Amino acid sequence: MTAAAPPADGLPVASQREVRSYARRTMLDHRGPLSLSLLLHALACVAALVTPQLLGRIVENAAHGAVAVTPVAFAICAAVILQAVLTRFARSASLRLGETVLADLREEFVRRVLALPTHTVERAGTGELVTRTTRDVDVLAFTVQRAVPDTLVAGTTVVLTIGAVCLTDPLLVLPCLVAVPVLWLSTRWYLRRARAGYLHANASYAQINDHLSETVAGARTVEALRLQRRRQQRTDTDIAASYAAERHTLNLRSIYLPIADTGYILPVAATLVIGGLMYIEGMVGLAAVTAATLYVQMVIGPVDTLLFWMDELQVGGASLARVLGVRNAAGPASPGAGPASATGTAPEEGVELRGVHFSYRDGKDNLRGIDLHVPPGERLAVVGPSGAGKSTLGRLIAGIDDPGRGTITLGGVPLTELSASELRRDVILVTQEYHVFRGSLADNLLIARPDASASDLERALRAVDAWEWVSALGLDHEVGSGAAELSPARAQQLALARLVLRDPPVVVFDEATALLDPHTARTLERSLTGLLNGTVISIAHRLHTAHDADRVVVMEDGLIVQSGTHDDLVERGGTYAELWKSWHG
Repeated sequence: MTAAAPPADGLPVASQREVRSYARRTMLDHRGPLSLSLLLHALACVAALVTPQLLGRIVENAAHGAVAVTPVAFAICAAVILQAVLTRFARSASLRLGETVLADLREEFVRRVLALPTHTVERAGTGELVTRTTRDVDVLAFTVQRAVPDTLVAGTTVVLTIGAVCLTDPLLVLPCLVAVPVLWLSTRWYLRRARAGYLHANASYAQINDHLSETVAGARTVEALRLQRRRQQRTDTDIAASYAAERHTLNLRSIYLPIADTGYILPVAATLVIGGLMYIEGMVGLAAVTAATLYVQMVIGPVDTLLFWMDELQVGGASLARVLGVRNAAGPASPGAGPASATGTAPEEGVELRGVHFSYRDGKDNLRGIDLHVPPGERLAVVGPSGAGKSTLGRLIAGIDDPGRGTITLGGVPLTELSASELRRDVILVTQEYHVFRGSLADNLLIARPDASASDLERALRAVDAWEWVSALGLDHEVGSGAAELSPARAQQLALARLVLRDPPVVVFDEATALLDPHTARTLERSLTGLLNGTVISIAHRLHTAHDADRVVVMEDGLIVQSGTHDDLVERGGTYAELWKSWHG
C-alpha cells in the first residue's frame, strides 16, 4: 500500500486507500464498543418510530369517528421516554468510543513524529510539523468526537426509518425515491472535488505557520537588514493563498448544500401529494399515509445532519490523511531502544566509509568518493576550509542523511540496515543546537540515563564544568519554558552532560562547544574525550581540537586530501600546515 506522492513540503499525505484502510482497521479493532453503540442507537430509533404509527392510528380512528386518545397518548409518552433513555446511553457509548480511537491515534502520531528521520524534519520545516501536530490533530479530534458519532446516529436513523416506511406500506417508499438522483449526483460532484480542496487549504495553513515562525525566529536579522516590508509581503501572499483555498472550498459548499437541501425536502411534498392520491384511489390507508409522511418528515433531521457533517468529514478526512502521512515518512514503527543504562563501547570494527558520494542537489557532489576507516576508540578530527564537506561528512556518519553512492558501516553493519532506535542508540551527533526541557535540572539529565545515580549526575556535570552553578541552584531547580531560563552556555553544558551520561559507542561533534569561550571549550573537549569510552569524531572548526586528536583528516572540495597526526601534517606541509599557521599565527 503506497502513500500519495509527497507534496512540496516534503511530508507525504496518505492516499484515500490508506485512509479507508485505517478506518476499516479501526472499526475491526473496536468492533465490540462500535456494535454496542450502533445497537443502542438502533433501539433508540425504533422507539422513535413508534410515535408516527400511533399518531397515524389516531388520525384514521378520528376519520371514522372512533377516538380513544388516552391509551395511545400513554403509549406515545412511554416511547418518547424510552427513546430519551436509550439515546443518552447511545451517545455516551459513542463518545467513549470516539475518545478511545482518538487517544490511540494521538499516541501513534506522537510515536511516529518522534521517529521521523532528522533530514525529513529539516526538509519539512517547522510550519508543516506544527500544523500537523496542532491544527490537523485538533480538527481530527473534533471530527471524531462530534462528526463521526452524529453521522452514525443519523445514518442508522435514516436506514431504520426507510425500513419503517416499507413495513407501513411498500408503495409509499416510491415518493421517497424522488430525492435519490438529486442527492446522489450532487454528493458525487462534491466529493470528487472536496478532498483536494481541503488538502490544499490545510497545506496553506502550514505555509503561513512556516513563514511566520521563520520571521519570528529571525526577527533581529529582519530588523537589521530592514526586511520588514519583504516579510510582510510574503505573509500577505501566504494569507491570500490561504484565503483563495478557503474560498474554493466555500464555493463548493455554496453549490452543494442548497441542492442537497432541496433534495431532502422533495420527498415530504411527494409523499403528501402521491400518498394523498393513492388514498383517494383506495390503494393505501389514511393511517399509512399519515405515518409515512411523519416518517419522511423525521428523515429530514438525520439527512440534514448527514449533509451538515459531510463537510466536516471531508475536513477531518484531509487532516487524517496528513496525520497518517507522518507514518509513511517515519517508516515502519519499531520499539524504541530506550536510553542506555550502561557506558558505551565502540563497535569492534569501528566506522568505515567506502566510496561515499553525496549531493544536496543534482549535478553538484558535496562529497566525492570518500574512503575512511575510523578504528574503535579513535579520536579523529576532521578539518578543512569552509564548504569542504566536513559537516556533511558528520551528518552521513550520524545517519541523518544517506549517501547517494557508497556505503557507511558501523561495526560491519551498513547504517541503512539499522533501525532508527539502534542508530540513535549507537551514534550521536552533537551540534551547537540544544534544548532544555521543562522540569528540574535532574530531569533534564536523567532523560539520557534514567538509572543514573546522584554520583553519576555529579560526575557528568563536573566533566562539563557545570557542577558549581548546578549545585548552587540545586538539582531540583525548575528550568525550561515557563520556568527559569538558562543562558545558552549553561544550556549547552547541560546538553553535553547528557552526552557523558549516555556515553554512546560513536560521537560526532560539530561545533558542540561553539557557545563557550575558546579556553573553556578546549578544556571541556579534552575532558569529554577522556571520559567517553567510544569513538569520537570531531568536526574541528577550532584547530586546537585537531592538535589534541589521535589523527587528523583534512578535507577540500568534498575530498580527503590529507590524513595523519597533527605533528606529521605540520611537518609534511600542505593544506593542514597552512591552516595551522593561519590559526596559530
